[in-house]
Amino acid sequence: MGIADEQIRVSATVKRAIERRRREGESYNDVLERILDEEDAGDFYDGFGRWSDEEAERVREGRRKSKDERKRRMRERAEDTA
Repeated sequence: MGIADEQIRVSATVKRAIERRRREGESYNDVLERILDEEDAGDFYDGFGRWSDEEAERVREGRRKSKDERKRRMRERAEDTA
């Protein structure tokens, strides 16, 4: 990390947000570089649709099976109490 050759002004709110993300030993520049690198890797909310069609279908099928299994168990329990 070299000496800063430029300064930027940020609001107190932005400064607090940077400080919350700051890790031990990190400069403000380090934090901003890390955050920007993370954004390049993809934001969680922008990440939808990144699974392959096969992976997405595998997850959907797993959820369907789990839901069907929960319904089956609930019906069995309802029958046991009747």
